[in-house]
Formats: sequence, C-alpha cells, structure tokens
Amino acid sequence: MIRRLLRVVLALVALGFLGYGLATNWDDTAAAVAEISPWAVAGAFAAVLLGQFFMLLAWRQVLAGLGSPLPVRTAGRIMFVGQLGKYIPGAIWAYAAMMDLGRDHGSPPRRTFACISLALVINLGVGIAIAATTLATQEVVRQAWYLLLLLPVIAVCMHPKVLTWGLNLALRLARRDTLDEVLPGRTVLIAVAWTVVGWLVYGLHTWMLAGRWDLYVIATGAYAFAWSTGLLAFLVPAGVGVREGALVLVLHPILGTGPALAVAVVSRLAFTLADVTAAGLAFLLGRQPSKVAVYAAQNGSGSTALTPDRNLSGSPET
Repeated sequence: MIRRLLRVVLALVALGFLGYGLATNWDDTAAAVAEISPWAVAGAFAAVLLGQFFMLLAWRQVLAGLGSPLPVRTAGRIMFVGQLGKYIPGAIWAYAAMMDLGRDHGSPPRRTFACISLALVINLGVGIAIAATTLATQEVVRQAWYLLLLLPVIAVCMHPKVLTWGLNLALRLARRDTLDEVLPGRTVLIAVAWTVVGWLVYGLHTWMLAGRWDLYVIATGAYAFAWSTGLLAFLVPAGVGVREGALVLVLHPILGTGPALAVAVVSRLAFTLADVTAAGLAFLLGRQPSKVAVYAAQNGSGSTALTPDRNLSGSPET
C-alpha cells in the first residue's frame, strides 16, 4: 500500500515538473509552432511515437536476454510509465519507478536495473556513432574530430562480455551483487538493430520540423548528437536546455538561428507529449500483471536474484 502510494506521489511530482517546464516555455513554444506547418508538427509527433516503440523493442530484448521475457505491452508499461521519473531532478527516479513496476510484472529489481543500464549504454553508443558518421561534414563536428575516434571504442564496448564487465564493475563499486551470466551476443545484436531503426525514425521528426527535404541525414545526426549531449548532462532532468542547445549548435549554420531554435523547441514539445502519450497508452494496455506468481515462487517477493525465470515445478521456462 505504501509502495503504491509513493508511486502515485512520484508520478504527480513528475507531471508537476513536466507541466512547469511547458508553462515556463509556453510563449516560445507557441511562437515556434506558428512558424512550422501543423502537418509537420503532427508528423514529427507520430515519428517520435514510432521511434519510441522501436526503442521499447530494443529495451525488451535486453530484459529478455537477462532472463525476463515479457509481452510488449507489459514491457511498455514498465519502460514508458517508469521513465516519466526522468522529469524529476535527480537521476534515480526513473530507475526506481521502472524497478518497482518491473517487480510487479515478474522482473526482479536488480534484473530491471541491469536492463535499464545496458539498454542506456547501447542507446548512447549507437547515438554517438550515428552523430559521428552523419555529421562528419559539418563544421561543428569537424572541430570535434576526435568524436570519430570513439567509433572503434563504441564497437568494442558493444561486445557482450565488455558490456557485462562494465556493468559488473559499476555494481561492485556500488557494493551490489553482480550479474551471473554474460548478456547473449544475439541479444546485443538484435537490441542494437532495433536501436538503429529507432534513431533513423527519430531523425524523421527533426527532418520534418526543419522543413528542408534535403537534410534527412544531417537532421538525424543532429538529434542523435543533441540527445547524447543531453544524456551526458545527467544532472539536468531529461537534459532540458542542454539538448536544445546542442541541436541549435548543429542546425543554426544551415537553417539560421531562428528556425533552428524553432526546431529545438517544437522537438522538445513533441517528445514531451509523446512521453505522456506513450505512458498513458502503456498504462491502459499493460495493466494486468504478468508472471507475478512465478516471480514470487522463484525468488520471494523481495529478492533481487538474477537467474532465469522458472515455472512452478522449478524447471527453467522455455
């Protein structure tokens, strides 16, 4: 009961910060929308929602590889509802919310924590790789040519053994139990593939808002660069302000400062509305808990063991 009440309070706080962010930027947002075709805004919103779905498929693949295969609607409820916590200052709220929701649907908290961390590393690695390869001709990136040197590093870091070693190192530093097994290579490949598709779809939203039909490649790289920059500024909730600044930095030499600012502001609005929409849909579609009895029988209600799910007879599920 207390846990559910705390979850409601955190959700309300997250929505409060979300509403405050929209209210304080409302004039700029309204002016930017007026400069962009309503069809472009609607198309950008649809592209963001579709991109989020592909990112969900990548996230779900990682969770399944760690031992908790869940239906898409259930994984969506954990990811989309839980990630609203990113709008609250402090990096822990989204983690805490997703771990709590994961527990309700049969995924031990430490397994959900591992999934969030590994999926985030994959997302960041793919985002930086796309930014480096698509923006190589842009002056702002040529000045930061050393980003290209990250590509072989990213490739090495995507190896399952390296991913698992890095997470285990973080868990040891935090004095937590480590992963029992290496994330399967096939899982990493599929997760990376879905993540690449997600980034390519996200690029559509920047492309449509920019209104330049010859800029899809640059628009995709610009958003990947902006998102990665915002994520690395982890002390800022949801990278607010940092992400927009990075997007303007890339686009203003091509579009001009005014249009670049308009793209940045409406992009933030599209993602904010998409976050709320995805969370609402996921909450409604994924309300029925799954595998709670299996989880309780296997590990006990408070366990954080990272072992394959088992059925009631004790044998591994297939």
